[in-house]
Amino acid sequence: MLYPILNLAVFALLIALLFKLQKAKKTLSTQVFAGLGLGVAFGAALQFIYGVGSAEANETLEYVNIVGYGYVSLLKMIIMPLILVSIIGAIVKVKDTGSLGKMSGSIIGILLATTAVSALIGVFVSNLFGLSAEGIVQGAREMARGAALETSLDGLASVSFADMITSFFPGNPFADLAGSRPTSTIAVVIFAAFVGIAGVTVARKEPELGASFERFVDVAQSLVRTLVRMVLSLTPYGILALMTKVVAGSNVSDILTLLNFVVASYVGLALILVMHLCLLAFNGISPLRYFKKVLPVLLFAFTSRSSAGTIPLNIDAQVKRLGNGEGESNFSASFGATMGQNGCAGLYPAMLAVMIAPTVGINPLDPSFIISLIAIVTISSFGIAGIGGGATFAALIVLSALDMPVALAGLLISIEPLIDMGRTAVNVNGSMTAGSITSKWLGHSDAAVFARDEEQELELKNS
Repeated sequence: MLYPILNLAVFALLIALLFKLQKAKKTLSTQVFAGLGLGVAFGAALQFIYGVGSAEANETLEYVNIVGYGYVSLLKMIIMPLILVSIIGAIVKVKDTGSLGKMSGSIIGILLATTAVSALIGVFVSNLFGLSAEGIVQGAREMARGAALETSLDGLASVSFADMITSFFPGNPFADLAGSRPTSTIAVVIFAAFVGIAGVTVARKEPELGASFERFVDVAQSLVRTLVRMVLSLTPYGILALMTKVVAGSNVSDILTLLNFVVASYVGLALILVMHLCLLAFNGISPLRYFKKVLPVLLFAFTSRSSAGTIPLNIDAQVKRLGNGEGESNFSASFGATMGQNGCAGLYPAMLAVMIAPTVGINPLDPSFIISLIAIVTISSFGIAGIGGGATFAALIVLSALDMPVALAGLLISIEPLIDMGRTAVNVNGSMTAGSITSKWLGHSDAAVFARDEEQELELKNS
């Protein structure tokens, strides 16, 4: 018991160091990088001293996880209130319900288009690195995972594409506000849009009631934004705890065994990020300035492996750092967490399919196979939210549609967390890219906000 106590004392000192940086009013990027670096160092120390899975390390991580899990839970707590009041407020203030169709259509179109390109990138890197499922040894964990995936597929067989789309509608908005379904986020977006449109309609017919409603929405937005700022101030501590757990629990031997796939995955993810930045540049948005502004959000997505949990940071960064419109920010963050995910639903299933193809006699360079794969990946990425389960379920649907053995998807279970970190960051960046481009197209971007550097943002925050 003595060693875990000493470990937690060190962890407390690291928290105190981050608190000192926060009190010194250092920029968010500085605080986030400090939390990331300290988490890597502390996690590596735990693994080096005690080893992976040791009783001392596990007991320490059990308490460290209180900070990490607690922070992610607080973020999830504010997701639904933030989306609800922000979308209602955006519609009520703009008073242009006609732009909703253009906005949502543009965002969904960009998400799906970039997912299709991400799948093509997955095909390219898999063939470039010569990835194949042949020769990969299946251990007990891999075999158990494969069996579980085959069982899961039985439950997916009865879910049609129409069922997936139907699940987006908010039959019970109160249940969706509680996050009772995988598609609750989109359902809340739709519910908020209807409430906002109703508010605009009331304001046109009865201006006095409309003014009262707008005042109510302003108060609700002010309260929720204050709550968001309170939670986001804990970001460095959350990253410290999350990174500690990831590094301390990583098995180096497993990573080295499948190193070729790990490297290929991150090369593919890097190419998708380059694609995002090229799209931004093509639309007159400085890629370098954009990347600097969203980096803290991407780092959190990387450490937390939760696209949904990153929604509050995503929206906050789009509005306050990128200068995107509130409607575009909320719609893109919400849709991007549940459909058209470039990393989980685009790159990963495509790479897995190319790896498995030779084992079933398919040439992974066959143009007809590639075209079919990209089409299936794109369509399935739109409906993944109706099922839930992220990259694993995306891979299940794609492999099943191609008549490939889904059990082989369990081969990569040992390195799944490491790859999922990068995939989540790419998913989140894809949603912010869609929000930025759409905001630019619709003329809702604030160039002055985007032009501010981090020091100026900090001065405004503290003034």
